[in-house]
Amino acid sequence: MVFTIAIIGRPNVGKSTLFNRLVGQKLAIVDNIAGVTRDRLIHAARLQDLRFDVIDTAGLEKADDITLEGRMYAQTKLVLEEADLVLFVFDAKAGMTFADLTFSSLVRKSGKPAVLVVNKSESKHSIDAFYEGWKLGLGEPCAISAEHGLGFSDLRDAIVAAIGEEKAFEYKKEAEQIGDDIEKANAKKLPYDLIKPLRIAIVGRPNAGKSTLVNTMSGEKRILAGPESGITRDSISVDWVWRGRKIKLYDTAGLRRKARIRKKIEELSIASTLRAIRFSEVVIIVFDAIVPFEKQDLKIVDLVIREGRVPVIAFNKWDLVRDRREKLAELHEKCERLLPQIRGIRSVPISGEYGKGIDRLMENIEMVHRIWNHRISTGKLNRWFEKVLAQHPPPVISGRRLKMKYITQIKTRPPGLIISCSRPDVMPQSYLRYLVNGLRENFDMSGVPIRLLMVKPDNPFLHRIAKH
Repeated sequence: MVFTIAIIGRPNVGKSTLFNRLVGQKLAIVDNIAGVTRDRLIHAARLQDLRFDVIDTAGLEKADDITLEGRMYAQTKLVLEEADLVLFVFDAKAGMTFADLTFSSLVRKSGKPAVLVVNKSESKHSIDAFYEGWKLGLGEPCAISAEHGLGFSDLRDAIVAAIGEEKAFEYKKEAEQIGDDIEKANAKKLPYDLIKPLRIAIVGRPNAGKSTLVNTMSGEKRILAGPESGITRDSISVDWVWRGRKIKLYDTAGLRRKARIRKKIEELSIASTLRAIRFSEVVIIVFDAIVPFEKQDLKIVDLVIREGRVPVIAFNKWDLVRDRREKLAELHEKCERLLPQIRGIRSVPISGEYGKGIDRLMENIEMVHRIWNHRISTGKLNRWFEKVLAQHPPPVISGRRLKMKYITQIKTRPPGLIISCSRPDVMPQSYLRYLVNGLRENFDMSGVPIRLLMVKPDNPFLHRIAKH
């Protein structure tokens, strides 16, 4: 098992930049203003020959427990308990501050191995801050520049010295065992979904209850949640096991209407949410059951469909609803009427705060995920296709009936099919919708996006015409 490193320090010292550098991707949102990071981000990282998990944390600020800053501080203290090693970061340009002295004592009292990281040390004037670092009592400072990638060889040596070579390279001993386990799993020919974790993104408008739902599902207060709108900024991944099935949940920032997006950080948060949607397989769109089917809700569902991911609607805050039977019938009717492009979309009432309806939600997710991965044989498709063409032939365009020869599935995730057509450029969208709805009904493909591509068959006599 790899060890875990927590990056800790006061706001705006470059923790997220260092996190991104170690991970090798721009996962954490970075900006010049302080306090951008609020939740802890965990990801696999590497530094030369070292392999470990790294945790990015919110900037340490003293505040009352009930405030947002106080809850962020409590999250960071939890990370400190979980980590095997701490990277305490301070800013070489700003120099030593009273906050650095205060929070370094927190690291010392934890008893965890620590490395003092002097970030932003690319300037020759940072030498004074380097010597100041000795005052923190965390050992020899390690000067780096996370933005420019300087000093990381020294950081690697400092980490190995702090945690010990045996712990640092323990992953090498386990690599062979993991390889053997994978070979055994492949030999058993287990279904795809029992080996790889199912990736689920949770999206919706701000304050719909996404973070509360993730915390309830995972069984721990992993993500900051509260009455304030827009707390979540980064897309946070959480590992979870449901009925023996490995799940990776992605909590995301709320998606506002484009006209309301005014700050650069909000733009970066939305970009992070869109990346989480593309990386996921199933997307839970959280609707507020009290105020459902806002225009933005419908746009989010359409976005998920266009990305080819499986949408599942969760009507959250169901515990606040009265006349539930009538309300549920009304919501299902609106789903069919307002979302005709994804007929049969799964929609489940839940209470993220009290955990009601989560098992039923996951059962629906597993069901549509199997459909999303399913492949239909060409023989079955064409037998159905012949009946469809006989019952409802293609339309006549400019005095000539469109000819359609065959249909075949070329991909899954989402299901993609090709139809041979004499003039695909003039095929009416209404007839394509008729075919898609027929596929949903006859092959149990309701609730998943379907890609239908019309192609013109090659002319076998074209080469003869070219000769003459």
